[in-house]
Amino acid sequence: MKQYWILLIIGFLGLGYVSCTSYKEKDNQKQDTPLRGEITISADESFKPIIDELVKVYESNNRGTQINVEYKPEADCVKDLWNDSIRMVISTIELTEPERLSVVDSLHTVVKQLAVARDAITVIVNPHSSDSLFNMAEIKEILTGKNVKGLFPVFDGVKATSTVRYIMDSVLKGEKLTEKAVATRTSDSVINYVARTPLAVGFIGVSWIGNQDDREQLSFLKKVKIAHLESNDTPGKYILPLQANLYMKKYPMTRDLVYILKESHKGLGWGFGNFMSGEIGQLIFKRAYLMPGLKSFRLRPIQLNEDEK
Repeated sequence: MKQYWILLIIGFLGLGYVSCTSYKEKDNQKQDTPLRGEITISADESFKPIIDELVKVYESNNRGTQINVEYKPEADCVKDLWNDSIRMVISTIELTEPERLSVVDSLHTVVKQLAVARDAITVIVNPHSSDSLFNMAEIKEILTGKNVKGLFPVFDGVKATSTVRYIMDSVLKGEKLTEKAVATRTSDSVINYVARTPLAVGFIGVSWIGNQDDREQLSFLKKVKIAHLESNDTPGKYILPLQANLYMKKYPMTRDLVYILKESHKGLGWGFGNFMSGEIGQLIFKRAYLMPGLKSFRLRPIQLNEDEK
């Protein structure tokens, strides 16, 4: 995995020198502040619902601001670390300190990164599927094409996305992904494909389907079922990607949502980063069924619509 980042960063190192105007000069020209201005950020498509909500609330609270979001596969977000027109990258990318310093040296700017929430890879199945309980060995069988029932995986692309990278690095760990894997263009396309394909098993971020207060996501839940995965701490117990399970690291497939800010002054990017890590931003993550990364909350017993199995 380290080699993956090193190769990508070295490959795009030269892009940092394309512009003759330094970051500092461009920032001074724009004269943006946390309350005024316009910036462009690059974000992993897997997190579109939650980022859309964060931007909407920030702009409504700060009428003089405009945050333009370009949604992309994660590999393209990596490229944007070297794009001096992109002020912030939001994805599961987390730079090592040498990598962060490499960006600093190349772009002559300040680079800050922070994990603001914890997400889960949610497994979805067709509503008529008899299989909705999986342990990680069975998930690996599906991913490698060894499932005896013919179940096969569906992703938002077979390469370059954060979901696929997580599966390759943290689940398969060197084993080959089946040639039966299906690539769709977006996460909602994964949902629609699984909804009409009985043997398909989809892998998407929980922010696409976890929020039962969102009308669109409620419509998604009518099309597919969320599978239960075997808990990390209790063999034989199958759980959903709920916040408490992410917080306690019981759910087996979790990942952090990280922002990387490239800004040498306290501008609009700095303001939006503080917003995500602050009280309102963390509450938005919580309401979207991600686990807030910087604010603690109490765990209390509740009655779920669908009991853990």
